[in-house]
Amino acid sequence: MTQTQTETEIVIEVIPSLAAVPAAEWDACACPEAAAGGRPTDPFTTHRFLSALEDSGSVGPGTGWQPSYLLARQGGTLIGAAPMYAKNHSQGEYVFDHSWAQAYENAGGRYYPKLQIAVPFTPATGRRFLVRPGFETIGMAALVEAAVQVAANHHVSSLHITFCTAGEAEAAGQMGLMHRHSQQFHWENDGYADFDGFLTALSSRKRKNIRKERATAQGFGGTIRRLTGDALRPEHWDDFWRFYQHTGARKWGRPYLTRDFFDLAQEHLRDDIMLVLAERDGRAIGGALNFIGRGALYGRYWGAVEHHSCLHFELCYYQAIDFAIEQGLSTVEAGAQGEHKLARGYLPVTTHSAHWIADPGFRRAVDQFLRAESAAVAEEIEILTSYGPFRRNSDKEEVDE
Repeated sequence: MTQTQTETEIVIEVIPSLAAVPAAEWDACACPEAAAGGRPTDPFTTHRFLSALEDSGSVGPGTGWQPSYLLARQGGTLIGAAPMYAKNHSQGEYVFDHSWAQAYENAGGRYYPKLQIAVPFTPATGRRFLVRPGFETIGMAALVEAAVQVAANHHVSSLHITFCTAGEAEAAGQMGLMHRHSQQFHWENDGYADFDGFLTALSSRKRKNIRKERATAQGFGGTIRRLTGDALRPEHWDDFWRFYQHTGARKWGRPYLTRDFFDLAQEHLRDDIMLVLAERDGRAIGGALNFIGRGALYGRYWGAVEHHSCLHFELCYYQAIDFAIEQGLSTVEAGAQGEHKLARGYLPVTTHSAHWIADPGFRRAVDQFLRAESAAVAEEIEILTSYGPFRRNSDKEEVDE
């Protein structure tokens, strides 16, 4: 355990296991809005989710994600926390710094280990500096300063805060960190009464294409179910594990999450989960895993053991939209990357991260790169939005043929 103390009498700790922090104490910082019941804004920074990653062995020894949770206490009260990890690779982050690592090591430096403040394997925007209400200013400042100090004290190359809020990135920027802009595709609920209401906002061609894709997918010869809460059963995770392994083997070599994670999800997280299953002849053949926040649905993983045309779009995108409309959620975040989402009603949005690099020369080079990258990202978002599927205000009312 590492301890330092700031001038404002805030004690900083770095601990290797979340088991040392009571759930109520952590969640008073991570999700105070859920204290009286209801959903947390961000399910991924809750004690139960982060503990499931740790207890299942998805993070920890041998994974390259070594928990180093950052705590800030004042007068014995936990006023702030951050999910921080020591990393010896750049996998499972979705804000890519592989080129930075290569350049740093080509110049004779050692890029790994580094420190990462993030939710592992989860490209979903949310607070990374978890501050108890009433301590927003001093708590945020203490955590940022402490994270940089820990990085410097341990002589690591860099510190990265990924998928943080825009406000956090701006505040960190004012404290000397570099602000990086990236993009994702999100669906926004414009008060639609149902899926057909959403379709009426699209151009005629896009509307017809989505209807055709849904009909094709739903004609795969089976049924599609959405399950959450107590409707989820242990056997559903046996099915989903097959799908998850199949996708992992195709895309990134080995799955990030262990099988035990899904058992813990059944025990502790099932109210946070919406699982979509496609079943045929009494057997599940595909599925998509989503997490439910207070105002957003977060698409996380999908997989299938049979190929059926358009089934991926149906399970991952259209079922998510259906659910969000039914539940009154404002947003669907469908994960990282994927310009193919644009034609399906998901528009580009800016995501944010903040970065500290120890070496002054390399820091200057990265800063120049980020300035150019930021302009390019803004331009790309503007161009992609102009190609979006929604009807323009100037367009005449379109009628399906």
